[in-house]
Amino acid sequence: MEKVKKKKSKKSISLTKIKWKNVLLISFMFLCISLLIISINEGISWYRDNKKISSQVDDLIDKTNITVVPDNLNTEIINQNEVDEFDPYWDYIKMNLINVDFNELLSKNKDSVGWIQVNGTNINYPIVQTSDNDYYLTHAFDKSWNSAGWVFMDYRNDSETFDKNTILYGHSRLDRTMFGSLKNILKSGWLDDTSNYVIKLSTPYENTMWQVFSVYHLPTTSDYLKVNFSSDSEYSDFLKLIYNRTAHNFGTSVSTNDKILTLSTCYANNEKLVVHAKLIKREARQDKTHHD
Repeated sequence: MEKVKKKKSKKSISLTKIKWKNVLLISFMFLCISLLIISINEGISWYRDNKKISSQVDDLIDKTNITVVPDNLNTEIINQNEVDEFDPYWDYIKMNLINVDFNELLSKNKDSVGWIQVNGTNINYPIVQTSDNDYYLTHAFDKSWNSAGWVFMDYRNDSETFDKNTILYGHSRLDRTMFGSLKNILKSGWLDDTSNYVIKLSTPYENTMWQVFSVYHLPTTSDYLKVNFSSDSEYSDFLKLIYNRTAHNFGTSVSTNDKILTLSTCYANNEKLVVHAKLIKREARQDKTHHD
């Protein structure tokens, strides 16, 4: 009798193990299927968001009047007495500015504060600004929810006069929309063409040109996102910090008399890609389009 009981006990234990194995297997399969469904839904959502963004970009470019502006009596060359004769600055200031008609843009979105073009990239977009740095991370130009977001100016910045450091943000999208093509800057093809080292910005108040002097990627930090500086000494230390980080020598200099433009986007998980440029030419607009 004892042997029979032992056999039954062993059989019972064996069946229990099989049941638990089946439960674990079914649970694992359910988890895999759930993750697959989530991935598929995210992929579909990503595709839809990209399609909507691309459609908006095409529509805005098609309906916005962007013209090239030759130098005139209103053109101001910035800090030319401080620039070395061999600095490529002298070639860049010969380039034309762009002038954007903001009437159509402002009628669609009152948050419109500028238009940016970055040579050698896909970046050719209107810039928006609101009361925080969160809204346009998940909203498109038409203010519809969209994971692609939009290119926006830091809420702390003055879009009319520019601060010592004016900051623009944008997602690094895989389809290279928004700031997705900024990664090109770290590739030799972009760096080999010195005509790429220029950023053009048009606002309702003025048209400007900026010369790139530093590009790099680094673990996520906020030390390059300062807008206000209590003294020239503090600003000088800041400029040295970002200047010395550059992954490429652009053959130019920067001083406390310069205003700079900073572009910030993601490079990888917990890493940022950053571009800094200094203001080298500006032109006050005679056809100023003010916000209501």
